Amino acid sequence: MQTFPLESLSIEEAKALQFKLVDSITRFFSGSEVLTRGDLGVVNGFNQPKTTNKVEKVLADFFHSEEALLVRGSGTNAIRLSLHSAVGYGGRLLVHSAPIYPTTEVSLNLMGIEPIFVNFNENLEVLKAVRSYQLDGILIQVTRQKINDSYNMTQLIHQIRKENTTIPIITDDNYAALKTKVIGTEVGANLSNFSTFKLLGPEGVGCIIGERKYIERLRRENYSGGGQVQGHEALDVLRGMIYAPVSLAISAEVSDEVCRRLNNGEVQNIEQAFVINAQSRVVIVRLTKNISKQVIKASTKLGALPNPVGAESKYEFSPLIYRVSSTFREVDSSAEETMLRINPNRAGTDTIIRILREAMEQIKE
Repeated sequence: MQTFPLESLSIEEAKALQFKLVDSITRFFSGSEVLTRGDLGVVNGFNQPKTTNKVEKVLADFFHSEEALLVRGSGTNAIRLSLHSAVGYGGRLLVHSAPIYPTTEVSLNLMGIEPIFVNFNENLEVLKAVRSYQLDGILIQVTRQKINDSYNMTQLIHQIRKENTTIPIITDDNYAALKTKVIGTEVGANLSNFSTFKLLGPEGVGCIIGERKYIERLRRENYSGGGQVQGHEALDVLRGMIYAPVSLAISAEVSDEVCRRLNNGEVQNIEQAFVINAQSRVVIVRLTKNISKQVIKASTKLGALPNPVGAESKYEFSPLIYRVSSTFREVDSSAEETMLRINPNRAGTDTIIRILREAMEQIKE
């Protein structure tokens, strides 16, 4: 089976991102401010903690954007707020003809947004839809929704911009930010969204990067003290993001090596392994028998994680051996019995191969 995983950063590229982020931090924070836990509440003149305001300036600088906004509700609420600001209630939204990510689908339903489906893998179909429909926005999920997805976010945005320079483009960069070279706003999107929890940051904090006119509206609406991302949380966002690129680049290398060794026959009962972004960059394994549930159960006893927490969050250092994502199961009804998802997290190749071998042996017994 041919797959089209996103191009991951090399270790050297990831190191460069780490250094770039630290450089941005030093432009806005004094050394003594770095060694604090920040402030709290709606500070006069900011209507948010001063520390959070500074962190947002760092993120805007780092991602070459007009503004950045930290929000509660993780990546889900970041996308929801972006849709609210740029598309509005009852709007028409162009989306990929694939199962919509479940939490995003809830957002569309809550806001009465009508999805217009088109195959993002076919540029001509996308351009035809942009010309034909009265659209209020476009949502591009950077990672894969189907196993055979092949569209390139940068090329897709550039093609759309040649046809229409004003339509709001929102990107869902969850599972891709700091793993790949750019986020959506760096190549022409209006708003990019991701969860900082997936970047070794605190629980429940989402990030919106993009145009000032959209983000300023959201700032005005977020006037409650309880709605603010507090200073200590904002600093934790930066601390996680500093280490995330290199950690994620190592995980990508391990995924490639695990895939190669599985396809070389090092573990029994495996028909094929391939790397894909589903949603995070993982190894998908097709088994020769309908034993995925047994393999998952046995692997958990051998040290693999029984379920994801934030898909590569700070809590997930052991490898994940789990069922494939819900969007993939919706496309292939047999996937729950015949396929596995392997995310190395912080584990090495030998550990993952050992757990799989021992799990297969336990099932055989």
